[in-house]
Amino acid sequence: QVYLAESGGGLVQPGGSLRLTCTASGRFDPGFVMGWFRQTLENGREFVARITYVDGQTNYGDPVKGRFTISRDTAKNMITLQMNDLKPEGTDVYRCVAGVATGGTTFRYDYWGKGTQVTVSP
Repeated sequence: QVYLAESGGGLVQPGGSLRLTCTASGRFDPGFVMGWFRQTLENGREFVARITYVDGQTNYGDPVKGRFTISRDTAKNMITLQMNDLKPEGTDVYRCVAGVATGGTTFRYDYWGKGTQVTVSP
């Protein structure tokens, strides 16, 4: 079992910044792909970003490209999501994920954190 614990959510004004962190524990595998999804009851689940833990390769969802940056700290089994120029439509629960590549650009995320709330409002 792998456990993922997120932190760093909160309330921020439009145009502001927040940094989310996710720390992995348990049977963590450095071969994992880790990342973030966000979800609301209205919009469902949306891919935000991922990082290949072993080499740091990153990918981003179109709505956040150029504004969000995902990074990793291999010494701490931790990933970080730096979110800049936040918009009201970014109000969501952000969940950390860990999983494996299943071929090509397909991934299977077996482990999910409980999530942290990000609210973007004046």
